[in-house]
Amino acid sequence: MPIWKTIPLRLIALAQRYPGTIAAFGFASGVVSFFTVERHEAFARVIAAVMLLSWLWLMLERALRRRIARRFGWTIPIPVLRYGTQMIHQEGLFFVLPFLYTATTWNSGQALFTGLVGAAALVALVDPLYFRWLSTRRWVFLTYHTFTLFAVLLTALPLVLHIPTGNSYKLALGVAVLLSFPTLAELVPLEARWRKWAVVALMLALGSGGWLLRLWVPPATLWLTEVAISTSMDSLNMKAGERLRTVTPAQMRDQGIYAYTAINAPLGLEEHIYHVWLHDGHEVDRIALDIRGGRKEGYRAWTHKQNFPADVRGRWQVKVVTNAGQMIGMLRFRVEDQETPAAAP
Repeated sequence: MPIWKTIPLRLIALAQRYPGTIAAFGFASGVVSFFTVERHEAFARVIAAVMLLSWLWLMLERALRRRIARRFGWTIPIPVLRYGTQMIHQEGLFFVLPFLYTATTWNSGQALFTGLVGAAALVALVDPLYFRWLSTRRWVFLTYHTFTLFAVLLTALPLVLHIPTGNSYKLALGVAVLLSFPTLAELVPLEARWRKWAVVALMLALGSGGWLLRLWVPPATLWLTEVAISTSMDSLNMKAGERLRTVTPAQMRDQGIYAYTAINAPLGLEEHIYHVWLHDGHEVDRIALDIRGGRKEGYRAWTHKQNFPADVRGRWQVKVVTNAGQMIGMLRFRVEDQETPAAAP
């Protein structure tokens, strides 16, 4: 047998002999990717592009396997492909995890999504789970594959294409819904004439659910690096005054309230965001801001609210959201009757 035909078999033997090597490499490269994106975004775009190309290989796996068999008279062993998909899943999940961990607002529903990505990464690391449980159940494997691709696209698209986070979410969700077709087709045990319509209905439901739950999905490439609630702002130096957790109604009406945020975003990315002001859980104002990525400390912007309801006492929140409604972060403060406002630690 020619040497080139034995290479895949040798790779299998090597992977079986050192089963932790692939997992360790995937973890290390994922963590390195995060720091690479922060420091050398041009190189990070290459990494993201390679990730997307590797996913294209996964989607065409069967067709390419048949073509290789016809052309060279040799079939790629299934174990080689499964080790390849495991490595790609590890690379993809550990590529996005550092971004999601940083971007997640942990006291919100976003913790659930990031937790699911973390659980998926754990499955990719544990060989018995991946090979004996996941890869042997086709519909589960396809669901896992689609979910991982969705998470990868959420991070890669803003880096590679510089498209706004909202558009990235729509595109990633659309791709995930389209790729869900094989899984849903296997799960719908209906007659042939009704099956396709049932699958289409489920795909529409999946897409609608994904859009409605977008608030629970962190915008992976956007996160707050600095926040402040204050009654003053140094516009020249773009710095907030004393950071406050509690203010009095008198100060709020006399001076207004500044919500200051510095948002980390990739170089070249332009975003339309909102500061959504809420009083006791009810939205009272929505102020638009435009930010541009590239500054390591984050793009600095603020809103100054001066119009308030009759009774301003209570809990106040300022949600920082994307144009599509994904939450970047949240600022909180209280308005109480007291002589001296409480400063933030």
